[in-house]
Amino acid sequence: MKLSTRDAPAYFAKPDKNSAGLLIYGADAMRVALRRQEVIRALIGPDGEDEMRLTRIPAAELRKDTALLADAVKARSFFPGLHAAFVEGAGDGLADTIASALADWSHGDAQIIVTAGSLPARSKLRGIFERHESAYATGIYDDPPSRAETEAALKAAGLTDISPDAMSSLTELSRVLDPGEFRQTLEKIALYKSGDKSPLTPDEVALSGPSSVEAGIDDVLNVVADGKTHEVGPVLRRLESQGATPVSLCIGATRHFRMLHLAAADPGGPGAGVAKLRPPVFGPRRDRVQRQATRWGMHNLERALAILLDTDLKLRSSARIPEMAVMERTLLRIAFLGRR
Repeated sequence: MKLSTRDAPAYFAKPDKNSAGLLIYGADAMRVALRRQEVIRALIGPDGEDEMRLTRIPAAELRKDTALLADAVKARSFFPGLHAAFVEGAGDGLADTIASALADWSHGDAQIIVTAGSLPARSKLRGIFERHESAYATGIYDDPPSRAETEAALKAAGLTDISPDAMSSLTELSRVLDPGEFRQTLEKIALYKSGDKSPLTPDEVALSGPSSVEAGIDDVLNVVADGKTHEVGPVLRRLESQGATPVSLCIGATRHFRMLHLAAADPGGPGAGVAKLRPPVFGPRRDRVQRQATRWGMHNLERALAILLDTDLKLRSSARIPEMAVMERTLLRIAFLGRR
């Protein structure tokens, strides 16, 4: 049976324990892995793997020995409870093997949990699960999590008393960060709030949020795009101390200004262009991108991109140059350009 993206989150949290199995597929391996972990934990409990009620079968091993899955489905543990046989990284090449295991499945056997990458609508593996009367298939896409999914993640992390402003900040983070990083952020916030009965505030979210070099690069790019020339040097010094390289700064700047150029060049105007950006931008970041694209205009953004292209060639050449100084000069030139 096909499990819709709307119904899938509820199923992951409380899967059908009488089902034969579940196929989870999608391009984002991290999102797929997180959902797979959730559904297996819900099926066999936190001690299931220690009690030998979970059998992991990499796709490469199953291709070598097709009997592995059938044996795992029929195997029994010394401990009571549901069993699961997990096939990781499957594809259409294993469709017949998995179909055979599903055909032989009976109540009391291990549930067959399969993960895969992107699968087209005509995928043989998808068809097997979607047509099976007691198995499910669902796709995981790169759409931002819904508010209900965010609230479920917060509850799982032990965060229940959250101010409205903090909830808005967390919702924005859930849309910007990848799922694994968002979960780590929630765990960090939960640890920070341990024993504190007061509501979570936006300042505490910001304090516990990601402070990676990538986030710092975004800071300096916004400083440049906003024309704040006096802030470029100090922010660059801080980034350099955190390990940022001139090449990574140049790549990040090129990506940012290309995004602004796409928005500014849209026939419907920057607002329409921002709405079409992929991956999408949300909340305060969306407002800032739209404001920058409007202020710069398409032609100035093209000049900025030309400067960045020339800098990229210099940084990648064999010439011995003070790379960070060259990058700083480039960012200052672009910041002054944006003030015209």
